[in-house]
Amino acid sequence: MAEQVAVRAVPIRARSVAVLSVASLAGLMMLAWPLLVRVPEQARIDPPFIFLALLPLVIVVVLAELSEGGMDARVLAILGVLSAVNAIIRGLGAGTAGIELVFFLLVLAGRVFGPGFGFALGCTSLFASALMTAGVGPWLPYQMLVSAWIGMGAGLLPRRVTGRAEILLLVGYAVVAAYAFGLLMNLSSWPFALGIAVPGHEGSLSFVAGAPLLENLQRFGVYTLLTSTGTWDTGRAITTAVMIVVLGPAILATLRRASRRVVVERR
Repeated sequence: MAEQVAVRAVPIRARSVAVLSVASLAGLMMLAWPLLVRVPEQARIDPPFIFLALLPLVIVVVLAELSEGGMDARVLAILGVLSAVNAIIRGLGAGTAGIELVFFLLVLAGRVFGPGFGFALGCTSLFASALMTAGVGPWLPYQMLVSAWIGMGAGLLPRRVTGRAEILLLVGYAVVAAYAFGLLMNLSSWPFALGIAVPGHEGSLSFVAGAPLLENLQRFGVYTLLTSTGTWDTGRAITTAVMIVVLGPAILATLRRASRRVVVERR
């Protein structure tokens, strides 16, 4: 009798891989464009309003592609339930003192249902929670995209790891993802949060238009360390890791039972 192999809840076809790759590259460019574009010193750098308009369109295109790839009514039902649960539990912490409860379920669901489902859940969870907590703003598209990457990455982790080793793998991934989320969100706002520094002004952590890439990266690294790495990001990492250790085995078992009902199996 041949071994049964579960097909992921949102099968990713070759075209979907291409769409995800292009969207991810576009997202990275939207996050890091001030560091990559050479502009004259003391030039005016405005927030990328055009990117804020384009980024939601990129996300919608990706979700449409994933849906066309096989997201049926049962999968949509699971996605809706998990998005609602994630939105509610995120509101319980809302990032206060670094307590962030949204990522542990995102990591676990991405692990069980695969990278396509994880990407979709990251988008819908953050969007739903923003509507519930009045958190809609120019930061939301970036939050949705980075969260989608976290869910997708969880689905791409090695599948053969099981038991305690799986929990350790997920904890390690969640810690890295928590710090990466803070770093990327800082990058989305840093060039505009502190204003543009005057070239030659020592000790400034602001973005310097026209400065070499490594100099701006050094300023950004210090800015991130001082403003979020040791506080918000560490709190997010600890919270997520503890939740996975305490609740991970039970939630993984529950999600896998649900997946057997919604995921097609082939022999």
